[in-house]
Amino acid sequence: MAKEAKTKATKSKSHKIKTVGIAGTGLIGAGWAARLLFRGYDVIAYDVSPASEERLKVQIKTAWPSLEALLGKPKKKGKLSFTTDLKVMAAKADFIHEAAPEREELKIKLFRDIDAVAAPHVIISSSSSGFLPTNLQSKCQHPGRVVIGHPFNPVYLLPLVELVPGEKTSAEAMDRAAEYFEAIGMHVLRLKKEIMGYICDRLQEALWREALHILNKDIGTTADIDDSIVYSAGMRWAFMGSFMTYHVAGGPGGMRDFIKQFDPTLELDWTDLKFPKWNEALETRLVEGCEDQAAGRKVSEIEAKRNAVLVDMMKLFKKHKIGSGLVLDREVKARKAKKKKA
Repeated sequence: MAKEAKTKATKSKSHKIKTVGIAGTGLIGAGWAARLLFRGYDVIAYDVSPASEERLKVQIKTAWPSLEALLGKPKKKGKLSFTTDLKVMAAKADFIHEAAPEREELKIKLFRDIDAVAAPHVIISSSSSGFLPTNLQSKCQHPGRVVIGHPFNPVYLLPLVELVPGEKTSAEAMDRAAEYFEAIGMHVLRLKKEIMGYICDRLQEALWREALHILNKDIGTTADIDDSIVYSAGMRWAFMGSFMTYHVAGGPGGMRDFIKQFDPTLELDWTDLKFPKWNEALETRLVEGCEDQAAGRKVSEIEAKRNAVLVDMMKLFKKHKIGSGLVLDREVKARKAKKKKA
């Protein structure tokens, strides 16, 4: 019995995550790095270009004020290192995020090469926004440790991660990945099985298609379409989602009465689903419309305002114990408990 306990303790210790590897240091990879460093994890980042190191540091610096506004100053900051040698990163990491450009063949090759070097228990998680994990793990010797861990921009603030298994992904890898993601302040949306685009991007894609149709038909500007969300449904979606919004719209009977009041088959002329045929007029309306909305502001200015609003929203949701506020509340309590123990 003592021997069994010792074995379990040894195994648990070997799976402790201290150093996280990141393959790819673009917007998503840098977001992972900022989230992790702030929470005391050491990060070893890999990219093919040596110039990526400086860009990575700049992006982390941009993220830091928002993280401090949300959680206060970190007790201990993790250490950042950089390499252009994939094998060095894969050999040192206890958990690996793949955040390379969204090209499936590139990712399959990366997974194959990382898998050949990383210790067998190390989980390799793809930040892909739509590829099937079964394809990504197809060239791996240890496909059971491959998962999708799809985050949302800005990765250092938004808490959702879609955790998706491939055909050969083990339940143990899914469990350990979920535990890790929760430890770094995320809400894990665990899909029952794989599907292209997962959940959130499929929903976003549907809205994007309809928005392009409205723009293509010159019914409204990009600002009009955005305002239709900002001043109405978007406010509800931020903490209720779609189904609960309609459940409440049904009155005392909830969704049962909602279905009775409105046509549940949706056989209405309200949607065009497929993308409109791309054309010069649509492209002009799209680009010029967004530039008009920006009103001369740099993207970095809009990004800073977005982050400030997100921080305030999450704090408000924490007060009301709903949505992303629940994730923030959990992490704040954990940090306080850890501080007391120290």
